[in-house]
Amino acid sequence: MVEIRQAACPLNCWDSCGFNVTVENNRVTQVEGDPSHPITRGKICGRGRMLEARTNTKQRLLHPLKKINGTFEQISWEQALNEIAAKLIKIKETYGSTAVLHSHDYANNGLLKNLDQRFFNCYGGVTELYGSLCWGAGIEAQKWDFGDAHSHEPNDLNNSKNIIVWGRNVARTNMHFYEKLLEAKKRGAKLIVIDPVFNATAKIADDYISIKPGMDGLLAAGIIKEMLRLGLEDHAFIEQYTIGFEDVVQLLGSITIEKLSEMTEVPCEVMTNLAHIYADKPTSTFMGLGLQRYKNGGNTIRFIDALVAVSGNIGMAGGGANYANLQVGQSFVFEELTLPNRRQNSRQFSIMEQSEEVLNAINPEIQMIVVTCGNPLTQVPDTKVVEEAFSKVASLVVIEQFMTDTAQLADYVLPTTTAFEEEDIYYSSMYHHYVNYGPQLVPAPGEAKPDLWIWTELANRLGFGADFDFTRKQFLKMAFQALETKGLSLETLIEKHTLELPVKAIPWQDRKFKTPTGKVEFTARFGQKPLTLAVPEESKWANPQLAEKYPYSLLTIHPLRSNHSQNYHLFAAAPKVKVEVARNISDRLGLQKDDLVRVWNDRGEVKGYIAIAASAHPDTINIDEGIWKRFGGSVNNLTSSRPSDNGLGSTLYDCLVNLEKIN
Repeated sequence: MVEIRQAACPLNCWDSCGFNVTVENNRVTQVEGDPSHPITRGKICGRGRMLEARTNTKQRLLHPLKKINGTFEQISWEQALNEIAAKLIKIKETYGSTAVLHSHDYANNGLLKNLDQRFFNCYGGVTELYGSLCWGAGIEAQKWDFGDAHSHEPNDLNNSKNIIVWGRNVARTNMHFYEKLLEAKKRGAKLIVIDPVFNATAKIADDYISIKPGMDGLLAAGIIKEMLRLGLEDHAFIEQYTIGFEDVVQLLGSITIEKLSEMTEVPCEVMTNLAHIYADKPTSTFMGLGLQRYKNGGNTIRFIDALVAVSGNIGMAGGGANYANLQVGQSFVFEELTLPNRRQNSRQFSIMEQSEEVLNAINPEIQMIVVTCGNPLTQVPDTKVVEEAFSKVASLVVIEQFMTDTAQLADYVLPTTTAFEEEDIYYSSMYHHYVNYGPQLVPAPGEAKPDLWIWTELANRLGFGADFDFTRKQFLKMAFQALETKGLSLETLIEKHTLELPVKAIPWQDRKFKTPTGKVEFTARFGQKPLTLAVPEESKWANPQLAEKYPYSLLTIHPLRSNHSQNYHLFAAAPKVKVEVARNISDRLGLQKDDLVRVWNDRGEVKGYIAIAASAHPDTINIDEGIWKRFGGSVNNLTSSRPSDNGLGSTLYDCLVNLEKIN
C-alpha cells in the first residue's frame, strides 16, 4: 500500500519545512515538500530529502552496544539500562548528581527533545551546558540592546525599499528567504550583500560588498559615523527611544573613517553610500550567524543593532535588525516539560569550553557524560582537547542513530529513532513563525527506541517513573498550555499540520522595549560591556605576531548537503575535505585545483584538496564544518574553544591558519 502523509522537517534550520512523505509497506520511500505549507510551499532542500536515506540506510544503529576491552558488543536493552541506571545511582550517592555532564546540542528540533532536561532535573540536577556554538553571542547582544531577539515575519519584506543581507548566504541556508529576495527585487527593492565570500546570494545582489572577516562591527561603526557627518541620523527616534547615544558619538570620535576603512578593507565611499541607503527608509537588515562567531562577536551584533536604531529602522514595517525570532519558541511552556523546580543541585559548563571544564572539574570531577542530539567530537571546537576529555571520563553514554566520531568513543551507544519513527512538533526561532506537526509514519528498525522511551525506562529504574508516565500527546499538551489560552490547540495543529503562532509581525512597533529602561540601550549602565571598536582576537590588529605566523583567516561555513555533521556518511561518493582559498592565496603559493594541502595552526592541522574561490576576500580560506574524522576532518582541529566577548557564543571563525602544498 502506498500512502502520502503530511509531516515536518526536524532539522534545526532556518526554514522548518512542511513535508509530503511517501510511505510504502511501512517504509519511507520519498520525501518531498508540502505545497500547502504557507511558507515553504512545496520546496525543500537536499538535506531534507536525505532524511529518507537517514531512515533507511543499513548504517543505522539497531541494537544497544557496550564497549568491552575496546570493542563494541551487542547487549540487550535490559542490560544497558540496568547498568547505566546503576552507575547513575552510584555516582549520585558517591559524588553528587553534578558529577554527570549532559552534553547536548540541537540535531533534532523536536519539542519533546527537551524531555532530556526533565530526566536530568528529576535525577537531581546535573552539570549542564550554557551558551551556543551557533548563535549565542548575537542572541545575548540583542537582549542587551532591545531586551530580546525578535525578527520581522517573512512577508514584511514586501515593505522594504532596501534590503541588507549581512554575512548570511541564504541561498545555502535559508532557501525560502532566497525566493522572497527574488520576489522583492522584481518589485524594485534594492538588495545589498555584505560578506567575505562572493556567494550565491551575492550573485543576485544589486551591490556586493567584500569585507575582511570579523570586521563587520567596525563597518557598522563607519556607516554610523558617516550618517552623523552627513546629518542622516533619525534624531526623533534617537531622542525618544534610545539611551546612551552620546557614548556612541564619543567612541566614534576616537577613530577616523580612513582608519575604519583600512581595518575593514572596505572603501570609505562604500560606507558613505550605505549611510544614504540606511537613511532611505525602510531598510531591512538580515544578519547571519557567522559574523558573531568571533571574540568580538557580541559587539559586532550590537554595532549593527545600533546602526539600525540610529537610522530609525526599528519598529518600522520593512525595517528591523533581523537576527533571530525567539518569540516563536516563547509561545511554548517549556517549564511544564523540563520541571526545573525538581533540580536540587546545578553546575554549568560553557558549551564551547566543555572539554577543558571536564578536564579541570573538581568537587566533583565528571564521572559520566551523556550525549544527546549532538556529535561534540566533530562539532565542538579544538577537537584534540575534546577527544582527550571525552576519552578520559569513566563512563560515556551516547544516544545516536549512527556510529559518529563521538559514538566511537562511547562506553554505551543507545540506538534511537529518526523523526519519521516518532511523533513530535517542530518550529524554528530563526525565520518564520509557523509550528509544524510530525506524526509517526513508520516503525523503527531493529531495537531503535525514541529518546522518550529511554528516559522513561531509566526514570523507572531511578525511582521517578511517575514523572514520565505520560503519552507523547500529553507531553505536547503540556507545552501548548499558553497557546490554549489564545484559542490555539494541539488538536487543531494535528488536524491542519501547520499552525501560525501568535507573534508580533513587526517587533517593537509600539516602541516598548524589554530592556531595564524600556528603550534601545547603547549603554553599559547595567553591568554590561560597553560598545567598543573591537577586532577579532586572531587578527593582525590584535595579535600581529600570530598573524605573521598564520596569515590567513579561516571560515568554517555550513555545508551545502549536510546539516552540520549529519549526512557526510550518506553521500553516494565518499566526501573529502575541500579547502577553498581566495585567488590571491592560490596565486601567491602557485596552487591549482585539487592540489593536496596542509592547513595548520598551533591547535592542529587538516589536510584537504584545493578549490579556488576567485571572488573571496583576500587572504580568506573556507573549509566546510561537520566533516567526520574518517573523511579527513574535523576542521575543528583548527578552531578555538574561547568564548565570545559576552561569554555565550563561540569563536569558531576567529581563527588564523597557514597553508602549504603537499608534494
